[in-house]
Amino acid sequence: MIAVEASRGEFLGVIVQFGGQTPLGLAHPLEAAGVPILGTSPDAIDLAEDRERFQELLHRLKIAQPQNGIARSAPEAVAIAERVGYPVVIRPSFVLGGRGMEIVRDADQLIGYMTAAVAASGGAPVLIDAYLSRATEVDVDALCDGEDVFVAGVLEHIEEAGVHSGDSACSLPPFSLRPETIEDLKRQTEAMARALNVRGLMNVQFAIEEPLSVAPRIFVLEVNPRASRTVPFVAKTVGKPIAAIAAKIMTGVRLASFNLVDTPYDHVAVKEAVFPFARFPGVDTVLGPEMRSTGEVMGLDWRRPGESLGPAFARAFAKSQLAGGAILPSSGGVFVSVNDADKPWIIEPVRLLLERGFRILATGGTHRRLTELGLEAELVKKVLEGRPHIVDAMKNGEVQLVFNTTEGRQSLEDSFSLRRAALMMKIPYYTTTAGANAAAQAIAAQADGPLEVRSLQSYSSPTSGDDSAIRGVRT
Repeated sequence: MIAVEASRGEFLGVIVQFGGQTPLGLAHPLEAAGVPILGTSPDAIDLAEDRERFQELLHRLKIAQPQNGIARSAPEAVAIAERVGYPVVIRPSFVLGGRGMEIVRDADQLIGYMTAAVAASGGAPVLIDAYLSRATEVDVDALCDGEDVFVAGVLEHIEEAGVHSGDSACSLPPFSLRPETIEDLKRQTEAMARALNVRGLMNVQFAIEEPLSVAPRIFVLEVNPRASRTVPFVAKTVGKPIAAIAAKIMTGVRLASFNLVDTPYDHVAVKEAVFPFARFPGVDTVLGPEMRSTGEVMGLDWRRPGESLGPAFARAFAKSQLAGGAILPSSGGVFVSVNDADKPWIIEPVRLLLERGFRILATGGTHRRLTELGLEAELVKKVLEGRPHIVDAMKNGEVQLVFNTTEGRQSLEDSFSLRRAALMMKIPYYTTTAGANAAAQAIAAQADGPLEVRSLQSYSSPTSGDDSAIRGVRT
């Protein structure tokens, strides 16, 4: 193929940043065969993807990672997990879509997963990260020409850290982060882009503990020296042809020539994942660190004059759910069953839905917590507690929305049938409290007035700055 292309005219080289992990894996063989690699060098790609080398780079830059260790065997992994404390996240090197990544909660589970993780990474080092409970995850997409850096987008995930970035809904601009935190994320991204000598696109995944505090703790999870799946979403939101600009940079054009300006915009965009669960009998719908989505949709909405970010985010989230095939109810029953750690975080969405006239059904522990706080809820049995149980109520048309979170293997197995029933009956369901809260806000926003429809161009047109160079880039 390369020989054929070279025979047709001047051959500059091959771009490997636009096809996920597969072309990155080909970078070293191509270079060894004498094929020029345009953009970020194969060695820089290896530096970002090799867990051991990347850890050394972050130490040099004084950029924090979660407490962690690097293992090549099950005994090493167990020793590291005991040091950092369970649960832990296993992150193999050189993998696509989070393949082989797992949240592990005990030594037996860790030993079992280590075999798969090492196999997935081809024997390369495996990173054992401390799991950051209830941390906010953030994606940052940036352009770099080796010297100058432009941060194209900072995307705040709606689901907490631990859900793969490809499966989590996210918001651009961030809907809850402090301006100082956003600036720190940009600073760290710029430092890593220069240290890696990135030429083209780069994606960084961060986790933030206590994001609303005065001094939130920011941790780098990983860096991808390539185009992320979020690039088309960012480009449509900010109105700049990010991928086309990156391709020009890879051929030697300076980033400064595009006159990119980080200008504010008056709209909110929400990316939502689309899943194929209904096509696969027996597949559970709970989200985790391994990517399971097969597509993405987006919802956009304007901020009204004098309006805070919250209402626009709620409307954009509502649109993203509609685009993904989930029709949020305006009335009816809501089933709520969450694990003990999530109970404090489900109160607000339940309160919001009660104010809108919804009927709440809850299982034992959740029902007890809600009623103790004066929130009206009806007790319903779990499937294992006998009939009539929650799946019966769903089949009888008593449930129009499901909030269900789990903790531990047994809890996952016990609640599988209700999630499967919701899926097959097309009942919207959310398996994180963050998703439940966003859904409740979206339902309230829809009740306050109809959702407006506008052309994509009305949202994404650049609003300021000299964009003449950008207009010259074909998309």
